[in-house]
Amino acid sequence: MRFVIVTGMSGAGKRTAMKILEDVGYFCVDNLPIQLMQKFTDLAFNSMGDIDRVALGVDIRSGDLSQIDNIIDYLKINDRAFEILFLEAKDETLVKRFKETRRSHPLVTKGRVDEGLARERQMMAFLKKKADYIIETDSMLTKELRNELEKIFVDNKEFKNLFINIVSFGFKYGIPADSDLLFDVRFMPNPFYVEGLKRKTGNDKEVNDFVMNSKQSVEFLKKLDDMINFLIPNYVLEGKNQLVISIGCTGGKHRSVTIANRLYEELKQKGEYGVKLTHRDIERE
Repeated sequence: MRFVIVTGMSGAGKRTAMKILEDVGYFCVDNLPIQLMQKFTDLAFNSMGDIDRVALGVDIRSGDLSQIDNIIDYLKINDRAFEILFLEAKDETLVKRFKETRRSHPLVTKGRVDEGLARERQMMAFLKKKADYIIETDSMLTKELRNELEKIFVDNKEFKNLFINIVSFGFKYGIPADSDLLFDVRFMPNPFYVEGLKRKTGNDKEVNDFVMNSKQSVEFLKKLDDMINFLIPNYVLEGKNQLVISIGCTGGKHRSVTIANRLYEELKQKGEYGVKLTHRDIERE
């Protein structure tokens, strides 16, 4: 029996995660009152093999969350293996999602969303500390969340609580506000001033070859790989869940795109972490 408790902040994607798990064969139950959870776990674990994968959704609508500790203790005492998946996102992301869907936060139906989120974070803090997996969904598409969940709960691959977002950008349009690591590649040869390359981007082979046909570019990429490979495991140990690596050039179309593509392929090939690539300014004139 694989028993997963799915929880997290309102608006962070719990409902989507439950649908994904249902699609891959989990028996899913959401919004079950806490008073019924112990009985449900008994039924699930005594199903005699009829049910072998279960996902139980828990959030602030379930009731007195402090009682969840009793359920967890009950599972431990009875030697019933379980895992906790916690979906997380920054407040600004959650506020935006609530506004887009025109929904009220469950704790403040007539108040401000950020007030409800502050209260919810306090109430959910103990569950986040107990979580086996923490996934931050700020920059995730549904398909990317699906890939992460399938990696953990279907393919049984080792999961490290870190999702990496690589962003290329142009300094002329501003630095990405959520950058954790920022690299300036404006020292590299600029294809913008080369006939036939100005209208192309780092996604085109001609531009990629031009940028990488430079000793500085090759040496920088080697040092960048070394640095990232050193930093990532240490970020994991520190408990970081999401890492934004921003790479900038003047306009965000040539050099930064080339290097971002190279770094993305390097990390994707390792297959140890979830990785997303975004070219923020590639379409700008």
